[in-house]
Amino acid sequence: MGKITGFLEIERQDRSYEKPEARIQSYREFVHPLPAADVSKQAARCMDCGIPFCHQGCPVNNLIPDWNNLVYRDQWRTASETLHSTNNFPEFTGRICPAPCEASCTLNIIDSSVTIKTIECQIVDRAWEEGWVQPVMAPRKTGKTVAVVGSGPAGMACAQQLARAGHSVTLFEKADRIGGLLRYGIPDFKMEKHLIDRRVRQMEAEGVSFKTNTEVGVTVPMDMLLADYDAVVLSGGAETPRDLPIEGRALDGVHFAMDFLTQQNKRVAGDAESKAAPNGTLSAKDKHVIVIGGGDTGSDCIGTSNRHGAVSVTQLEIMPQPPAKENKLLVWPDWPLKLRTSSSQEEGAARDWAVQTRRAIGENGKITALECVRVEWQLGDGGKMNLVEVPGSEFTLKADMVLLAMGFTGARVAGLVEQAGVEMDGRGNVKATMADYQTSKAKIFACGDMRRGQSLVVWAIKEGRQCARGVDEFLMGSSELPR
Repeated sequence: MGKITGFLEIERQDRSYEKPEARIQSYREFVHPLPAADVSKQAARCMDCGIPFCHQGCPVNNLIPDWNNLVYRDQWRTASETLHSTNNFPEFTGRICPAPCEASCTLNIIDSSVTIKTIECQIVDRAWEEGWVQPVMAPRKTGKTVAVVGSGPAGMACAQQLARAGHSVTLFEKADRIGGLLRYGIPDFKMEKHLIDRRVRQMEAEGVSFKTNTEVGVTVPMDMLLADYDAVVLSGGAETPRDLPIEGRALDGVHFAMDFLTQQNKRVAGDAESKAAPNGTLSAKDKHVIVIGGGDTGSDCIGTSNRHGAVSVTQLEIMPQPPAKENKLLVWPDWPLKLRTSSSQEEGAARDWAVQTRRAIGENGKITALECVRVEWQLGDGGKMNLVEVPGSEFTLKADMVLLAMGFTGARVAGLVEQAGVEMDGRGNVKATMADYQTSKAKIFACGDMRRGQSLVVWAIKEGRQCARGVDEFLMGSSELPR
């Protein structure tokens, strides 16, 4: 633990942000790190709670009290080694994870939780600055070959773990750059892409081979991978976006969120507009933008729209507005439902809850407005919650662009999954258990959002690590890789 009386003496202090009017002028990260001395003080707040419930909240099983204690005692390099023992990419989670560990912090019951996410991020950032992060080479080669399909956080973690176990690993990615949704879904102002690039260089030094612009199931048949490799891992994510089947859906100006976000990430990467937007530029400049969906992707659309120069941004959510604060004695240590305001929402957006979109209205093939209605969730027969429109609550919103950010319904079946011939579960995901991550087909494994459905980056890393152990056991009969 940190300082015995630290949680009694030290107030919570977190990283600060650049002011909204300044940060929306660029796509750079805008977080101001804490000075090292202040980070050590925050680590000192970690209390001797007996049972560290932060472990329950953290999917990758980070040894949080251990590295908090090490930071408090100024043993940063050992803290980095401890952090990396459970998490391949803490600079990713330290920036974009919602930090369920902090919700589970014992100190969160009666006070403000330890700033776990901030401490994690500053440990790994310092480790890179000091040159402590180096390739981890396998002591010996096994002669076994593995193909990992999909280079998001699950695929990257799986590939890195398998390479460290001595296998020859090839990571296939259909896009032109490695990273999956980390690369083309998360805006640069939340996580700059050089963070991915330096991990790719580390993994290349460890023996991972990368093949971009290669879509398995399209440019490369699945049968070829099964013939050439001893095992194949499917880690292609949950790529099928949830659509909005309403009148006027086909109007120009209604787009899926990922189409909008991907274009901007390509521009920031330096791609010419013809490459970033081969099917036409999607810009929010001088437009009234409506974002449908209240989650992280919707928030990313808000931040990007404001940086484009939108006239207004409105975010609609079909669920009712959550309470401002949770009843901690009722919900702790679980993730609480409460009102949260993201950094992008702080930059400017009108938010409305319990709203359903009825139809899109347009002129000359272009959207001009959305017709909406307010709804209530009512308890029906058998305990099922039903969505009921509120009579007389119809209203119309001006709209020049509508971005659909309502989540994802599962894996994209055409191509890769179809050719793999693996069994699917009832939710549209590739079926595989967390015991070994094996699918219904021999030699084929699945992990990440492709297996569990849309989820967090931290869960993707966890699944990639566990899947690597399952593959290693399949190839070698046993495994020393951690779960």
